[in-house]
Amino acid sequence: MILDLICESLPPLLASSILTIHLTCISLAIGAFLSLPLGLGRLSKNRWIAGFCFAYVYYFRGTPLLVQIFLIYYGLPQIGLTLGAYMSALISLSLNTAAYTAEIIRGGIQAVAAGEIESAHAMGMTRSQVLCRIILPQMVGFALPAYGNEIILQIKATSLASTITLMDLTGMARTLAAETYAPLEIFSVAGIIYLAMVITTSKLVAWMERRWTAYRR
Repeated sequence: MILDLICESLPPLLASSILTIHLTCISLAIGAFLSLPLGLGRLSKNRWIAGFCFAYVYYFRGTPLLVQIFLIYYGLPQIGLTLGAYMSALISLSLNTAAYTAEIIRGGIQAVAAGEIESAHAMGMTRSQVLCRIILPQMVGFALPAYGNEIILQIKATSLASTITLMDLTGMARTLAAETYAPLEIFSVAGIIYLAMVITTSKLVAWMERRWTAYRR
């Protein structure tokens, strides 16, 4: 009976995991786009730029993601801006991961040897050339392991989207558990699917690290 229940619940759980993967990939892409200027802004000598970037990172890293989701989904309608569950989850996840990724980028940039940057300037390179040819290529190598952890955390963070009625993997698991009165079996299967995603991501990031190291040599 348990095996039959697992076999019946597996197809809808796998189907809903597509939304989880979609949310993860799109939010990571948007977050990566936002994080580079934020990370560079954190290192800016302009105190207004640095202050804004610091405040952004401090807020989104210092408050729970669930609160951020609720603020966008339930709070924005109070000022006349109503967003659907999917868009609210996507915006929240994107803004949140941008803050964490910005700190990863900042740490990666600061890990680049100051002597190499000074040598590049001494050779007549402009600031943009130093950034593109010296800093960013090395920063990627330093940041990849930490960013791999951020991807894994983002996969698990998408489960919070189910709190605003989004039928991702966790949302589907909650629905099936309520219908079958078998939360142990249903959530165990959901957990295995999440684990498979995490293991796959870890393998992919490790492969990217090896490829990047070989390329830099």
